[in-house]
Amino acid sequence: MPVTVLLVDDEPLVRAGLRAVLEAQPDIEVVGEAADGAAVIPLVRQLRPDVVAMDVRMPLLDGIEATRAVLRTVSDPPKILVVTTFENDEYVYEALRAGADGFLLKRARPAEIVHAVRLVAEGESLLFPASVRQLAAEYGDGGGNPAARAAMERAALTEREAEVLRLMARGLSNAEIAARLIVGTETVKSHVSAVLAKLGARDRTQAVIAAYESGFVAPG
Repeated sequence: MPVTVLLVDDEPLVRAGLRAVLEAQPDIEVVGEAADGAAVIPLVRQLRPDVVAMDVRMPLLDGIEATRAVLRTVSDPPKILVVTTFENDEYVYEALRAGADGFLLKRARPAEIVHAVRLVAEGESLLFPASVRQLAAEYGDGGGNPAARAAMERAALTEREAEVLRLMARGLSNAEIAARLIVGTETVKSHVSAVLAKLGARDRTQAVIAAYESGFVAPG
């Protein structure tokens, strides 16, 4: 089955460019478009896309609020890939904190766009880990977020789960973590699932953000 994508951007040329790049791939299908975040929820419910590629800045409802709305109101929500002009942007970090699964620069090369959609759809690796680390260093309270620290303490991760979270923050995939720890991939998947459940995180991106904001992992 192809990865289905909903494009949300107020610039028609951006949507057209993304559609052209993605639909050139046999395993990706663009199922719809919207010009503003305000139109996202009904389209997500109607089309059930695997991934929403969403502009972070839009006139009526921006990508941050649209992300929050989707995750709050849609059962089994899609992955959300924020599309942005600027990499080091507080809006991008806020979108990740709101629940977005990754971000993509509008100037990205076609191969990078395709890779981002596939990676976010699979959910087994962190997209652009170095950039997420830089964003956390600038906007993540330097590990001094009391709520994040308290949540990390309540999670009471085992030593192995803590090790897996640190490797997740470095951007390693499940297969790469398995090779590093000399265990099976299914074992790693179990550890990742346990980490997400204990942290109350929707996916590994939110788990990594929590790790940075709590000071469990240093972003520098």
